[in-house]
Amino acid sequence: MKPQFQRVAIVGAATLKGKELKEVLEEREFPALDVRLLDDDESLGQLESVGDEATFIQSVTRETLEHVDVAFFACEENFTRRHWHIARDAGCAIVDLSYALEEESGVSVRSAWLEQELAETRPVNGSAIMVVAHPAAVVLGMLLVRARRAGLEGPAIVTAFEPASEHGRRGIDELHEQTVNLLSFQGMPRDVFDSQVAFNLVSRYGEQSLPALETVERRILSHFEKITRGSVPVPSMVLLQAPIFHGHCFSVYLGLDREVPIADVAQALEGEHVAVTALDEDAPTNVSASGQEQILVSVRSDAARRNGVWLWVAADNLRVLALNAAECAARLAPALRGGRVQ
Repeated sequence: MKPQFQRVAIVGAATLKGKELKEVLEEREFPALDVRLLDDDESLGQLESVGDEATFIQSVTRETLEHVDVAFFACEENFTRRHWHIARDAGCAIVDLSYALEEESGVSVRSAWLEQELAETRPVNGSAIMVVAHPAAVVLGMLLVRARRAGLEGPAIVTAFEPASEHGRRGIDELHEQTVNLLSFQGMPRDVFDSQVAFNLVSRYGEQSLPALETVERRILSHFEKITRGSVPVPSMVLLQAPIFHGHCFSVYLGLDREVPIADVAQALEGEHVAVTALDEDAPTNVSASGQEQILVSVRSDAARRNGVWLWVAADNLRVLALNAAECAARLAPALRGGRVQ
């Protein structure tokens, strides 16, 4: 593929999101001549590889962001808030995977998958700062937009299950330590969730945990509304913290305007980025979805209502986010001239 960018940077290269993004850029042969890895002081000097070349993680400075076309912020929200101005002042386009910039003026929330699904093209504004939509919003958006073909009537009802990896490495480590400590009758760490999440389903974190689960729930619905552009009603949703390390799962109820054969519903949902499993196959799980680029779905009828359908959905949260980030960035290329957004 012909390089369209001289240089891109991943800020937060040592995070789960940053590592997943680097892997996606390499797998997709992202059209850049150079990928620069940046992160906080704890990760400086770590030896990494980009393609076949060894490189070191560097600090975030004006010098390391000089002549960078696109800066991906895959770090934690607070780190993005402290450093994004450096990238902006250096003339970088910014793709934010941390959601820290979602309330900034002129910033758009984007999903390349939904834009393709809705056949939508958006102009790149002068600041070229975009927030990549939350992966749960992307998954629900893809499914509910397609469910219109099967006669979706009214808002869907969703129970979403949040994995620990949405809190980064710290969340995974805390779930692991809680699990081990519970089995050995020791006290549990609560620095991330401020509550027991191991062997437990939680509808609310402890008071000291940020962001609150309700905040994440509102973010998902807000992003859903922005990326579906009013084409489908915002679902009624409750978000639960599940005792799983990785991958979102969803239980989705669809009320249709008539009785529709399950095969027809499956046909309406299936397509690019979505795979529907047959009834005689194993249902999707967060484990089977790990590393997959597709949203995995199984479909069955509701036992009480002839026009009701249930979806069981699993998707790799980090991969969905990274793929959409890479595709959103690729759309910036036509607007870049001489390393700057025109």
